Order: sequence, then C-alpha cells, then structure tokens
Amino acid sequence: MAKLILSMDGLVLKEIPLTKERLSIGRKPHNDIQIDSLAISGDHAVVVNILNDSFLEDMNSTNGTLVNGQPIKKHFLRNNDVIELGKYKLKYMVDAQTGAAASDFERNVATRSGVLRPPGELQLAATDIMTRSNIGVVPPAPSIPAAAIQLLNGPNVGKELDLTKTLTTLGKPGLQVAVIARRPHGYFITHVEGRQFPIVNGHVLDAQARPLSDHDVIEIAGIKMEFFLKA
Repeated sequence: MAKLILSMDGLVLKEIPLTKERLSIGRKPHNDIQIDSLAISGDHAVVVNILNDSFLEDMNSTNGTLVNGQPIKKHFLRNNDVIELGKYKLKYMVDAQTGAAASDFERNVATRSGVLRPPGELQLAATDIMTRSNIGVVPPAPSIPAAAIQLLNGPNVGKELDLTKTLTTLGKPGLQVAVIARRPHGYFITHVEGRQFPIVNGHVLDAQARPLSDHDVIEIAGIKMEFFLKA
C-alpha cells in the first residue's frame, strides 16, 4: 500500500496511508489532509488512487503545487516523489511488494520507440473522446463476463470499445476524465480529472468508485455511452 509522509523543515508530522480512492489536501477542515497554513489554499490538491497507481492534481490553488521542485497541474506519482505545498512536504512512498510488482511491469512494457515509460503514461488514442490505458493488459478472467461500451452520440456514434484491460481511460484530458477498472468482482467507474463528475443513469457520481451494471448509460464530457456485458 502507498502512503504519504507529511513533514516540515525535516520534521515528520504525520504518515497517511492511501486507503481512499480520492484524498483531498487543503487548509479547510473538511480535507482528508488538513494543513493549517495561509500558503495552502482551502482546497489545494487531490490524490486519486486507482489500483496500485496514484495521480496528483492541483485544484487551481493560489500558490501552486510542486513535485520534485517542478510545478504541476496533474502528475502520475512515482515512488519517492516529493510534493511541496508551501513549507510543507509530502513524500509519496510505495511498499516493497507493490513497488516490486510495478518495477517488473515497467521492465516488460515498452512504447513503439522502445523507450520504457510508467504505466500511467502509456495511452493509445482510440477516438477524440476515448483513450485506452495500457495498464495490465490481460485476458478477461473466466469468472468475469466480457464487457464493452458503445457510443450513443457524437461523431463516433455506434463505435464499441471492449473493456479487456485492467484500466480503461475515458474522456477528454483537461476537461473531464474517468476510468473504468476491471476487478475480480466486476467493473467500476471512478472520476479522475475535471470539475464536472461523470453521470451514470442520470445521477452524478461522487468521489468513490461506482460498480457498473449491464446497460448502464454513462455520460462523460458531453458524450453518452452504454456499458454492456457481452454474451
């Protein structure tokens, strides 16, 4: 399991295990990690955790967010990354078991140019509204029925995308992004990026993963699509 270690001026203040799928950081009391400093915005940043991957997003904070000294808006977190929020630092650490699995995966995955990249950066554009995340490409487990989504509107209406990967990313980067995760007990959709959350069957999602059922209608960035199980 990954964790964040909060420190200031070299003094460790707190250790936070990343057990939630969405963890908020900011000055206001409702945040999961509250930092009482005027240099920190009320809602400063969020960390989204999907399986063994974690993503950091700055929530348009006043003073910005740095990772390893560089300003970021969105960032795929890697082991030992240091997040800087004013005088405070959050070190992202992955336990040995998770880190070893990730390292083995990265050694065996390459882009067409032969350059290795972290799983979160390996994406293949399918349409203007879809990208497929090349994370853990495995055939569907026998206990899980195969599934797909079909576009219901837009220029690619009728197009189908099989959900054969562990994570399938949907949406338009910079506007609205969600992922569908294929897990041993079913398919789940989670919001990743954007102020507007996805809609499923007319209901706006919250920050938690939502299980998908046959013929659920999903709306992301103005595009509607139907999730369905394949016989």
